[in-house]
Amino acid sequence: MFLVSRRLLLGSGSIGVSLMGGALSQPATAAGPLPPVPADIGQVENGRVTFPNWRGEADRPSPPPPAPLPPEKRVGFALVGLGRLSLEQLLPAFAECRQARPVALVSGTPDKARIVAEQHGIRPDALYDYGSFDRIRDNPEVQVVYIVLPNGLHHEFTLRAARSGKHVLCEKPMANTAAEAAEMVQACAAAKVKLMVAYRCQYEPYNRQATDLLRSGELGRPRFIEAVNTQVQGEIDQWRFKKALAGGGALPDIGLYCLNSARFYSGEEPVEVFARIDNPKNDPRYREVEESMAFMLRFPSGLIANCACSYGAHESKDLRVRLEKGWIDVENAFAYEGQSMRVARRAGRAEGIEELRLSQKNQFAAEIDHMAECVLTGHTPRTPGEEGLQDHRIMEALYRSAETGQPVALPAADTLDATRGPGLKGDG
Repeated sequence: MFLVSRRLLLGSGSIGVSLMGGALSQPATAAGPLPPVPADIGQVENGRVTFPNWRGEADRPSPPPPAPLPPEKRVGFALVGLGRLSLEQLLPAFAECRQARPVALVSGTPDKARIVAEQHGIRPDALYDYGSFDRIRDNPEVQVVYIVLPNGLHHEFTLRAARSGKHVLCEKPMANTAAEAAEMVQACAAAKVKLMVAYRCQYEPYNRQATDLLRSGELGRPRFIEAVNTQVQGEIDQWRFKKALAGGGALPDIGLYCLNSARFYSGEEPVEVFARIDNPKNDPRYREVEESMAFMLRFPSGLIANCACSYGAHESKDLRVRLEKGWIDVENAFAYEGQSMRVARRAGRAEGIEELRLSQKNQFAAEIDHMAECVLTGHTPRTPGEEGLQDHRIMEALYRSAETGQPVALPAADTLDATRGPGLKGDG
């Protein structure tokens, strides 16, 4: 039997020539060219390569290959702030984006900006400091400004970006107060630029799957949502302990995930909230902001969300929905990675607990690409500024409740998803 090595196939012999020469050349064996097989070579449809499903009916079909835009057609983003989130998560996520690319950096540390630009192929003349930020209006490559600064600076830089004619993707929470958030929404609307808040969990596959299952009615009405987001903050001094920069403590930083998830899972808005705050005694870190908060949200349908957030409890980022006919559990619902999902329901005379395994997807890449798609198509983002503004209104009600010890009523919304843009399609 004659075996053809990879080196010979790609070398300068007659077989290698047959491979390299001619548009119709195919891989060859000693017996001649291999006939093309659709399952192996795929086909081009609507500008992308597709393959027929090669797996048996019992297995999940493989996802289609990515179809990224050519680099020059992708939407250009400027990252404002080069802290941990930008360097550890966002810039690596751009490598997985299909419609977006980083083209500019804004930092108060020139040495850091220069080395990060070199690492990611960003031109030296596309580096800005905070004082010269407004010059970004003259850079046509920048279409979106992604604000990744401490919370207290979101308002200023959103307004400056809007005045520069740039669309804005802003980290959560979108501001320090509801008044600031409202001004950001108004400024972007007046400048005719898009404003999106980076609620990454709304783009993450497991949270989306759980939301779809809840809203399908398959498990009956949801009765309770239990959401917990806790972590232990170190002793090191940082902006999160300063109210002017953070706006608050555990609630706007990590409790916001619990609050926002209860809202987007159900599509409802709470009509009453109740909260309690607890701070450790004699800990100087919590002179200005809270360490721990427990809060309840009551929704018009009768759904109740019980939530907890803390800077002083071991890391836990889980969510469970209890419904009439089962429950949905999303472990690590608010984490950057490591999500899993279980669903319980009756299985004849037994309790069946099913584990769902979804294809992994970078949630940061998903949210960035969604913003890019909205810029390209003109669509409203799924999580526009109004979504962030509503969370600020609810958080301020929670703080009032914690201060007075009484429940606080909120106005009812007329429709589901009242503050959100169009639903997401496909795998995001």
